[in-house]
Amino acid sequence: MDRDRSELLLETVLQALQERQPLTLVGSGSKSFLLPVGSAQHSRLLSIGEHQGIVDYRPDELVLTARTGTSLKQVRQTLAQHNQRLPFEPPEYRGQGTLGGAVASGLSGPARPWRGSLRDALLGVRLINGLGEILQFGGKVVKNVAGYDVSRLQAGAFGTLGVLLEVSLRVVPIPAVCQTRVFTLDAEQALVLMRRWARQALPVTGACHLDGRLYLRLEGAEAAVLAAAAELGGDKLADNAFWSRLNNHELEFFSASGVLMRQQLAPAAALAPDWSGLIDWAGARRWQMQTPDGKTSVESEGPPALPFDHRYAITQCREAGGDSLLGEYQARIRRAFDPESLFNPELSHADSAA
Repeated sequence: MDRDRSELLLETVLQALQERQPLTLVGSGSKSFLLPVGSAQHSRLLSIGEHQGIVDYRPDELVLTARTGTSLKQVRQTLAQHNQRLPFEPPEYRGQGTLGGAVASGLSGPARPWRGSLRDALLGVRLINGLGEILQFGGKVVKNVAGYDVSRLQAGAFGTLGVLLEVSLRVVPIPAVCQTRVFTLDAEQALVLMRRWARQALPVTGACHLDGRLYLRLEGAEAAVLAAAAELGGDKLADNAFWSRLNNHELEFFSASGVLMRQQLAPAAALAPDWSGLIDWAGARRWQMQTPDGKTSVESEGPPALPFDHRYAITQCREAGGDSLLGEYQARIRRAFDPESLFNPELSHADSAA
């Protein structure tokens, strides 16, 4: 089944290359809101959603390899049978997310500062490049140091570097205890506390400030979590599902009318005087909702806030007036993998126009 589906995908790519017909890659479509509206003219849809199944899972080595159309739900359930999980908490968005979509978008959850991002967990990939070749990068073991770390370039590439067929990821054990503490304080006080706690050996794996409350997630051995909870204080939140709702944009904050704005900043960056929004990742990621009248407080230190669409992942460095050399390297890497701009041309065009 794997070989047949891989061959079908390869045949489609070779035919498109011969006919010079661009391909728009799609999995389940759960992250379509991240991409520009519409697609390139004359582009053909290439679905990866049927390329499913777990190829290799070694619980004792903490490594999983699966086809990119495999649902995140299936991956999560398989890992849970061995008391394990993905360390980077990929958002599932209505439960429809796929493993390939998680890698393509590069999105990670609230634990990123403490457990690392998707990119940190990515060990190897198998893909079809823009020349119609099946290539494999990286490996299926955690201690893999052979060659260049090319596989991690796929994290956040949105399919512009090739058709992902399989990915190998590092997994981690599920912690024995998870507890969320809640503190009533304003955003400025929350930032001060988060910076202080970041310098301490605490089992923190999530920090979020919203509506005058600081939510702090503690995970690990029971003794460590209980000791940290006693030291930090606050009130215990009965429902730890808060973090899943935050990660999947299911909190009431994300359903308000307006344009959702995202800003990536250093944890120590100052807040705007009239700040009103959500702070995630220990202050490194900030969300605001721009109301229909255009009012929002985004005048804090750092790059301007961007609408939460494909631009934050594809062209943030140049939209924000950042490092143009980084953009040049990105374009050169794309040409090496896909010289004919065969894959997701709407993203290639959006990138080159930035």
